Amino acid sequence: MGRIVYERRSRGIVRIEMKEEIRRFAEYLEAEKHASENTRVSYQRDLMQMAAFLEGMGIRELSRVTRTALNSYVLMLEKEGKAASTVSRNLASMKAFFGYEFKRGRIRKDPSESIHAPRIEKKAPVILTVEEVDRLLAQPSGDSAKEIRDKAMLELLYATGIRVSELVGLTMEDVNLGVGFIICRDGQRERMIPFGKAAGESLKHYLDAARGHLLKGKESPWLFTNCSGRPMSRQGFWKIVKFYGEKAGIETDITPHTLRHSFAAHMISGGADLQSVQTMLGHADLATTQAYITYLQKDPLRKAYTGAHPRK
Repeated sequence: MGRIVYERRSRGIVRIEMKEEIRRFAEYLEAEKHASENTRVSYQRDLMQMAAFLEGMGIRELSRVTRTALNSYVLMLEKEGKAASTVSRNLASMKAFFGYEFKRGRIRKDPSESIHAPRIEKKAPVILTVEEVDRLLAQPSGDSAKEIRDKAMLELLYATGIRVSELVGLTMEDVNLGVGFIICRDGQRERMIPFGKAAGESLKHYLDAARGHLLKGKESPWLFTNCSGRPMSRQGFWKIVKFYGEKAGIETDITPHTLRHSFAAHMISGGADLQSVQTMLGHADLATTQAYITYLQKDPLRKAYTGAHPRK
């Protein structure tokens, strides 16, 4: 038989086939589940680390993987001080993989079925007030190419709620200034997100007056580049947000994701329907978007306002 779960083989061949099963699973995620590139890479990385751990225990065949062995792996992650969210992500990868193998008859029992993820204490998202956002976006006010670029990036991030990886990954072809929208691509999926007048004006000013100076005569497909003409990095933009946050006197420790949270909360509190916000954010599950409603309802100031103000 050709499947590793029903026969013993030499150590080398079994090891290769087990890793090949993981690669097949990653291909399945991409081809049939239409998972994003980030999801596929994350699952494959987690599973390869699990396979290495099991190999250290002398387990090289899928059929020999037990609940005890997987619990040992989870315990090892916890002893290494991994965050509960990291352990839960690894467990989700394991459950998806072994569930896939079980449904296809490659194993007789799913060893991950009764393993439970650690409890994760969910932290409330950091959401800026509209006044704080205004102060933040007003900070890059100079006429240098860098400040013009920074202004455009901050405005576009808050106007669309996209992830920082999507922001720095935008190309010139992804922007339609005339209609006012951008296209974000994630593997085989793409979504079109509108932006308003303020972001449009800042973006046009950047393209007209700053991008050429940053490129220094070079060609680049990327929308936003650094001062050397190379694509902006996530870490580089993270530092930009930190710098302007401190300059604006915002005491909250903010990151690029703070503007994404703020976009979602402000859109929902302003009356936008959940499904539209879900689409713009690129959430696969509506429940992720609904979490912002829960947060807004728990906000004591908002509860006091809606309970007392005559114009609710």
